[in-house]
Amino acid sequence: MAKRDPTGWMKEEYERLAKQDLDWKIRELQGRSQPVSTIDGKDVIMLCSNNYLNLTNHPKLEKAAKEAVETHGVGSGSVRAIAGTMDLHLELERRLANFKGAEASLTYSAGFTANEGLIPQLVGKEDAIISDELNHGSIIDGVRLTKAKRFVYAHRDMGGLERVLKEAEKDNPRRILIITDGVFSMDGDIAPLDEIVDLGQEHGAMIYVDDAHGEAVLGEGGRGIVSHFGLTHDEVHFEMGTFSKAFGVMGGHVSGGEYMVKYAYNTSRSWLLSASHPPATVAACTAAIDVLETEEEHVKTLWDNREYFIKGLQEMGYDTGVTETPIVPAMCGESSKAVQLSDGLFEEGILALPIVYPMVARDKARIRNMMNSGLTKEHLDKALNAYEKIGKKLDII
Repeated sequence: MAKRDPTGWMKEEYERLAKQDLDWKIRELQGRSQPVSTIDGKDVIMLCSNNYLNLTNHPKLEKAAKEAVETHGVGSGSVRAIAGTMDLHLELERRLANFKGAEASLTYSAGFTANEGLIPQLVGKEDAIISDELNHGSIIDGVRLTKAKRFVYAHRDMGGLERVLKEAEKDNPRRILIITDGVFSMDGDIAPLDEIVDLGQEHGAMIYVDDAHGEAVLGEGGRGIVSHFGLTHDEVHFEMGTFSKAFGVMGGHVSGGEYMVKYAYNTSRSWLLSASHPPATVAACTAAIDVLETEEEHVKTLWDNREYFIKGLQEMGYDTGVTETPIVPAMCGESSKAVQLSDGLFEEGILALPIVYPMVARDKARIRNMMNSGLTKEHLDKALNAYEKIGKKLDII
């Protein structure tokens, strides 16, 4: 009898995705991630990086990383809870809390592990958790790990949130947690956090916001969505974020009250059981805060580029959706059209990737453009010319 291959189903599933143009085509970045990068041997204008402020290439971050290797080596040798908490980690958390206007901050290995590790420790089977329907996958996975009763409200629908809060209260939960993205990464729209806070206060709920795409982009000097709405951490109890986007480095974090942080590092398994960041990474994250506090031009240029680029797309007839941020979609409708547009742009020297089902609805495929403060008007004009040429060829505009 022929031996059965227990993993053969993976090939079948992958081939099914590939036939529908739903598989990721991985491209190779050769060298730095910067406004003009080398991808698969071709120099292209980068429009799909989360490196909003181009800090991955800032000399202050590079200098800090190199010096940290010389003084602290290349790794900590442990998890934070045992022997992996260096003075560099504690300094970063002090600086981050000050930057965020919070009592305390705690860093995680990644934004994903912050959500996956902290959310399950905030609510249990006697509690209720309420989530925006378009929340990020890491929030969804964190929610799935809880035993709380789960409720979902329509995207940014405050009437819907109010109805769900009243429904949740019927079971007399011990605690209620409302959780939302700050900036929704597929569309670039912003959660009405001020209204969420008002409703949360009426019902005694905790508020958790994932600000991965808002920090160093929104708010005073890039301090994020809590700052953007003029709120405090007495009102927004958990401000989660990541260093891997606008900060230009890597890692996750959460900011809030002193005892929130102490509770988190005593109970959150993704923090307790993950090795701590290497010294170079930690030092670069701290240097990124230095840059944000002293060089406000990066955030301003980012928004200037956003306004220039979105105006250009809209004037040639592209639907840019509901974006309010430097995430600028070019809506295509069908997944196949988005893939063809992306391929055509790459031939013209532009890297902008398609976002297709199941990441978005079947008829909402788009190219998601991510603005960068390092892009020049010449870069943006070349990209806009390519969008016009390929968009007309594909009958998108």
